[in-house]
Amino acid sequence: MTKPPAKKQAAKKAVKKAAKKAPISPPAMTLEMVRLLSEQLGPDQLITPGDLKALMASLAAPQASDRLSDAEAEAKNEAQKIAFDAMEAESEAQARKLAKRALKLDPDCVDALMVIVDLDARSPRAMIEGLQKAVAAGERSLGAKFINENQGHFWLLLETRPYMRALEALAEGCRGEGINIDAIKTYEKMLRLNPNDNQGVRDPLLGLYLETGDLNGAAMLLKEYKNDASACFSWARMLERFLAGDRDGAKAALKKARTANPHMELFLTAQKPLPKEPPETYSTGSEEEAVLCLGYLSGVVAEHQELASWLFDRLAETGGTEARSKVVLLKAPVKGKRLQ
Repeated sequence: MTKPPAKKQAAKKAVKKAAKKAPISPPAMTLEMVRLLSEQLGPDQLITPGDLKALMASLAAPQASDRLSDAEAEAKNEAQKIAFDAMEAESEAQARKLAKRALKLDPDCVDALMVIVDLDARSPRAMIEGLQKAVAAGERSLGAKFINENQGHFWLLLETRPYMRALEALAEGCRGEGINIDAIKTYEKMLRLNPNDNQGVRDPLLGLYLETGDLNGAAMLLKEYKNDASACFSWARMLERFLAGDRDGAKAALKKARTANPHMELFLTAQKPLPKEPPETYSTGSEEEAVLCLGYLSGVVAEHQELASWLFDRLAETGGTEARSKVVLLKAPVKGKRLQ
């Protein structure tokens, strides 16, 4: 579970205290920073030099709570702790009670607002409207100045995570309802705030770019994350080249995509049936990864039936089936955890 904002306060003090101690070697300081990053990013994520630099900047920067009085900051922190309890509550009644208690302390407590939305929304539209209010609350709570000054490494700042979670939920809600332009704008905002993309939103954004015909957006995103060798990005590179009319480039990209995940082609050409239930997690190159990838890219294939025919021809060239059976597609988004 995400740690409460008080953790960052402790981390900030620990680093400043360590920095003032003498003697302390650069390697020792680096190890301390790595430990703090491991706490913030989680055990499954790789720590890059950019993460260390961003953490140093974030610890030195003013916090959103600095503009509050001691009493206000204390109430805000307490509200967040109660909101975490509400998120883990064993019953809806308990979750609602805790969320309301948190909101009495801090009316802009984003996680508490999201708990209430999840409990009360009776339609996708109501859910989206509730999430929009949660996002607005997050922006009020952080403040425009804080957002502008810390753009670029938001996820490393623990106090930004409720807001980032609300943004992701809003984008997913819009995407699920086909409100693609709003979903795209929200995903783009998330990547501006956190280019490291700890939440993995570049996958659905890439699919939406291709589905809406925004090839420039897709090309820029592929360039921005050129080292991403996941199934989603590998197969999207092939799709982008195909839609751009570059058949030779598409064939070359298809070869690499097959290496990244061969199951995608089998699903797209109906050589392999889709599982009844979407996976929760996946490993690189697995069927589960391919299913999740389809959840992001199937809309692109559905809009371009000539692509399905072209894929069958390429499969036939490798000795696969030449039958023109119907391509099986995943229409609804599926959820899973992107491995960083």
